[in-house]
Amino acid sequence: MAYYRRGISLIGLIYILVGLYVAWVYDYITPKLLKGIAEALLAVFLWFLVLLGVDLRLGG
Repeated sequence: MAYYRRGISLIGLIYILVGLYVAWVYDYITPKLLKGIAEALLAVFLWFLVLLGVDLRLGG
C-alpha cells in the first residue's frame, strides 16, 4: 500500500531556497527586516513577558 506523504517536496524546498537567495541579493530581504521579524516572533511566542514589561527588542 502506498502512503501519501503531505509536505514539501525536494523540488519545492529548492524553489523556496532559490527564491530566498534572489530576494536577499536584490535587497528585498535585509538584516533590518530579519531583525524586525525576529522581534515580532519573540513577542508572539513570549507575549506573557511583554505583558510583564520585558523589552524583547534585539540589540538595544
